Amino acid sequence: MQIRDLPYSDPGDPDVRSGPRFLYWLGRNQLGGQLKALGWGLLHQLGIAGFPVAVGFAVQAVIDRSGGRLALAGGMTVVLGVLLALGDTMLHRTAVTNWITAAARVQQLLARKTAELGSALTRRVAAGEVVAVSTGDVEKIGWFVEALSRFAAAATALVVVCVGLVLYLPSLGLLVALAMPVLALAVLPLLPPATRRADEQRDKAGKATELASDTVAGLRVLRGIGGEELFLGRYRRASQEVRRAAVRSARMWALISAVQVLLPGVLLISLVWYGAVLAREGRIEVGQLVTVYSAATLMLFPLRHFEEIAMAYSFSRPSAQRAVRVLSLRRSDREATVEGVAPVGDLYDPVTGLMAPRGQFTAVVCGDPDEAGRLAERLGGHAGAPEDAEPGNAGTARGPGAGEARESAGTAKDAARQPSVLLGGVALDEIPLDAARAAVLVQDKDPVLLSGTLRELLDVPSSGLVTADAALEAAQCGDVLSALAQASPDSDGDPMRTRITERGRSLSGGQRQRLALARSLVTDPQALVLDEPTSAVDSHTEARVAAGIAKLRRGRTTVAFASSPLLLDAADRVVLVHEGSVVAVGGHRDLLRTEPRYRAVVTRETDEEAAAAHPVGDAVEIPAMKSIQEIEERA
Repeated sequence: MQIRDLPYSDPGDPDVRSGPRFLYWLGRNQLGGQLKALGWGLLHQLGIAGFPVAVGFAVQAVIDRSGGRLALAGGMTVVLGVLLALGDTMLHRTAVTNWITAAARVQQLLARKTAELGSALTRRVAAGEVVAVSTGDVEKIGWFVEALSRFAAAATALVVVCVGLVLYLPSLGLLVALAMPVLALAVLPLLPPATRRADEQRDKAGKATELASDTVAGLRVLRGIGGEELFLGRYRRASQEVRRAAVRSARMWALISAVQVLLPGVLLISLVWYGAVLAREGRIEVGQLVTVYSAATLMLFPLRHFEEIAMAYSFSRPSAQRAVRVLSLRRSDREATVEGVAPVGDLYDPVTGLMAPRGQFTAVVCGDPDEAGRLAERLGGHAGAPEDAEPGNAGTARGPGAGEARESAGTAKDAARQPSVLLGGVALDEIPLDAARAAVLVQDKDPVLLSGTLRELLDVPSSGLVTADAALEAAQCGDVLSALAQASPDSDGDPMRTRITERGRSLSGGQRQRLALARSLVTDPQALVLDEPTSAVDSHTEARVAAGIAKLRRGRTTVAFASSPLLLDAADRVVLVHEGSVVAVGGHRDLLRTEPRYRAVVTRETDEEAAAAHPVGDAVEIPAMKSIQEIEERA
């Protein structure tokens, strides 16, 4: 894989059982690049290791006054220089290629997972965590993958040089061969505390990033209530904690670097002292001493790769674990098993009992806004896997009782599973994701407008039956179009060519909400789920938007989560969900008269007001019902 071939047509199916397994999967998928880097690394390292032989040969030739051998040594030096330059250049090229392609693969996997989960991703993982994984963690993972082949080449070169020195001059070569493992492994005891400090720094940096994102996103509101300095002060304190954690981490890595300098220095001093004694006694030649000393000195260069690979793994392992945490999230517990099916029919949630008949406008009232958000997500086919299970924990039980533990864990996981929402009797999580999203579109309560022109905003996959003008009219975007027309770059004031800033920050909250609604209406899905689509508009506009939705979506299944009487009155039917179950179905006006819980949510009626208006003797009893059909018959 070359950089020019990016992006991958298919980044693959990663091993997300644990961070180390994910790193191994990445390395295995780059086996060709790793072998190339290993080959060029061996050429580079052995070229370095060959210089001491040429230098020692040249020194001994001078001592013996042999011009022929001196010329041969010069020729050897030139050849080694060419090989060294070639190996170094190609090693850098292949190593950087491995780094970039590994990082690109991880980023593609994260992007694919983000597109798969949609808004459900930030409900399971903090937004700052996702940003940190897709930026800093990706870089650290790529660093380890890139350093792996260079480390393998350095380790191979050290073994070859040590064996060669032992065969060439056993008296000094044995000293070097025994010292090298000590030098390579001396820093291992320091790695765990260094890793813990690095993890602490990264966690604090992630929290600071999330705080900064929240502050920037809410800057307009913060300024309006005078809370700007309060949140900036919080970010300053968080950034100072990051700085202190970074200093603590740097101290530990500085200690590791100091050990890597001190111990090789001790080896070189001992080698020179012992070699000088042997040369003075005539047991070795001066050229041999120079050769061994030069080899030992140059071996310190590949030793640096041991420190680098230790640092790279210490940083990349938790980064890989965090990436695995995101990549292991699934749309649901079940795999898609139904191919080539475009389900048509009623939208039904077996968990709550919510039924949205085909072709009708159904409004859903929930007393808990969070419950409404979760139910809207479920209607989009995101039944969700158990979120308390950590990736990589499966199958780790050992010892007596491990079988019972695994069986209990499996039972708990089965209990945590929830049946999928059905569309026309077909489970949404059993059909491919693309087909499920084409059939059911969910617009959450805080939709995002991407930067670009209005025409680009409305240029989305659609049935083609709803035009942009019709959708904008239904969403009551007339004032938005007028404002955009004034800012249009065209002389005729075409609002469709006006650029909308990132997340629509140049627009008011109501304008953003109506444009997002128009975008959803343009897609014209078979079933459209709207979570509080009119919460940011005034009552007059809200009534017109409700009528526009009902008119444009006539004959299509529409579900709107809301508590506004204006929108509820425009719906064909209204469903009340209380404590996770449907408890009443009917028209808005009928439910106001017959259902106290519905009336309390819609009219914001307090318990005291309800008791005063409806004495206990006059209270309307709503018997428990077991099915939607019974509720509808009674309504």
